[in-house]
Amino acid sequence: MAPTIETFINSFQNRLEPPVRQHLKNVYATLMMTCVSASVGVFVDMYTSFQAGFLSTILGIGLMLMLIATPDNGKNTKLRLGYLLGFGLTSGIGLGPLLEFVSFVDPSIIVTALLGTSLVFVCFSIASMLAERGSWLFLGGTLMTLLTSMSFMSLANIFMQSHFLYQTHLYLGLVLMCGFVLFDTQLIIEKRRMGSKDFVQHALELFIDFIGIFRRLVIILTQKEEQDRRRKRD
Repeated sequence: MAPTIETFINSFQNRLEPPVRQHLKNVYATLMMTCVSASVGVFVDMYTSFQAGFLSTILGIGLMLMLIATPDNGKNTKLRLGYLLGFGLTSGIGLGPLLEFVSFVDPSIIVTALLGTSLVFVCFSIASMLAERGSWLFLGGTLMTLLTSMSFMSLANIFMQSHFLYQTHLYLGLVLMCGFVLFDTQLIIEKRRMGSKDFVQHALELFIDFIGIFRRLVIILTQKEEQDRRRKRD
């Protein structure tokens, strides 16, 4: 076991230079802070009388745009971090109604989805880090094409109300978010090698991936639970 762990650690050290490893530590530490902020947002929505509704989505988009528009000059890191944590908070508030409904169906679904999301995220992140340099960056065009197609699919389904299209969009979205974990992780590494130290925006990109996987897993697991219950009643 020890040689295996040592080999695994050496693989990271051989593929990732010390500045890149330090940058990734900053990115993932910031990502964890954002996830904690999102958890607070979920708690606020579920267990207090504060109901932001659609306003939280608008506010979240505004905070994200402000973060992106604020340059990373080394002097406004705290401000940009505040924008990111605010975005995490509003994202959690936006997830609140979904998780509240799921908690009535089966509270364990939330824990299962969170563990599943963490496992998928970690595995895809490690796979991206240990892959050949730039080997996943080719996914960028494919992922953006798929994202655009899914946007049109979602728009069309507003009028068609097709269950098949909804399910297709749901599962394709899960695949898309997993692909973005591979792509964004390698892109972050390459950006750092080119001199970028913007760990706040890099954490934002990974947080969007993480929350996207989590949301879809929650919905898929909830659908499965409801189907199982209907079969038992029949």
